Amino acid sequence: MQHFGVVHELFNPMPGRFKDYIALPKANMYQSLHTTLIGPKGIPFEVQLRTWDMHRIAEYGIAAHWAYKEANKNKRTTVKVEEDKLSWLRETLEWQKDMQDPQEFLNTLKTELFEDEVYVFTRNGDIRVLPKGATPIDFAYNIHTDIGHKMTGAKINGKMMPIITKLNNGDIIEIITTEGAKGPSRDWLKFVKSSSARNKITQWFKKEDREENIEKGKYLLQKEIKRIGMHEEQLYKGEYIESAIDRYKFGDISDMYASVGFGAVSAGKIISKLLYEYRKDHEEENIEEKIEELVTKKKVPEKNAKSGVIVKGIDNCLVKFSKCCNPIPGDEIIGYITRGRGVSIHRKDCINIKDLFQEEERIIDVEWSGEEKTRYKADIELRSNDRSGLVADIAREMNNLKADMLLINSKVIQDRIVVTEMTIEVESLDALNKVLKALRKIDSVYEVSRKK
Repeated sequence: MQHFGVVHELFNPMPGRFKDYIALPKANMYQSLHTTLIGPKGIPFEVQLRTWDMHRIAEYGIAAHWAYKEANKNKRTTVKVEEDKLSWLRETLEWQKDMQDPQEFLNTLKTELFEDEVYVFTRNGDIRVLPKGATPIDFAYNIHTDIGHKMTGAKINGKMMPIITKLNNGDIIEIITTEGAKGPSRDWLKFVKSSSARNKITQWFKKEDREENIEKGKYLLQKEIKRIGMHEEQLYKGEYIESAIDRYKFGDISDMYASVGFGAVSAGKIISKLLYEYRKDHEEENIEEKIEELVTKKKVPEKNAKSGVIVKGIDNCLVKFSKCCNPIPGDEIIGYITRGRGVSIHRKDCINIKDLFQEEERIIDVEWSGEEKTRYKADIELRSNDRSGLVADIAREMNNLKADMLLINSKVIQDRIVVTEMTIEVESLDALNKVLKALRKIDSVYEVSRKK
């Protein structure tokens, strides 16, 4: 520290710009002292102070530092690499095993290396380093995967807080778990900041949905084989299957079935590859027409019978409506390809659209089929002056419109303003607009809007 004392005497330090990465090293083992000073001409500059060992890690990385120590361990027998100093590297290699996409692994590594950090503590005083903006969800998965999966609540500094609360330096975190917990929620992926937590949550959902997708993939392939007038035993030879697995980079046949069931690759493409291999052994058979039919057949997008939505380019795809915006026929919509849960349908004015477009490659075109008979949920908010009988008048109006009201909740806020939140079921956007128009005519109601 005497060196910092010298530079602080020569130049004035900028308040709040001193960082001690020695007491609290970064996750990638970077250690140094940083201070920012005001130069002679008023231009700020940074001074970094570290030992030669710290400098070697900063310049060449923890792996190079480890190799250097190993090469010199005979000369300095007291020096050895502690196990925890390579824990970050081991964890990074574990992510790589679960990620087939090299770009995804690179993005994960960049995030983990360069993200600003927050330092928090367990109830026992152990320090945990997390990315800036991390939540108790990140903390739980940092402790152990099972703790994250069984998490049902969190205390921050002894006080119960939402599990999506952003953590601050010095916070003491206690995770509440339940043995009967159903596992993580997909919404957690919107809030987690650490790559480790995101990867563990994603892997959990892949395993949960895998069996369902495998069975669906088998069915779709069987259906396509029957459609072209062939039998499974003709195409399901080991070498044919291996060729298809190699072509689409599947791990095994189960991965192939799961990918077809999810919609990542169409059954037609797999059958086309199998037919191509089949033709090599059966040159005497004329199967060109079958291949041509698979390749050139006009795709008629199939709608989900319950949703009435067409996903362009993917047949038999699982479709789910997002709860954040509850789209209904007439709304402008987009699709978002989730990991293992089919396509999630959002309104184009959904509050989460900006987050979705950060992964633009997952956005897919969707449209209403025009034949839907389903009823859809819509959330409505009314603001009115406080008066007796208000809720009864709302219920009466909904009954006159023959609109189903699933939920209603009213509360009085400041200045005797009443906020009423409702969830209703309607068949289309036109039907919803009729409901909104009727509710606006109720006495004392001055604002009616659909929640985004």
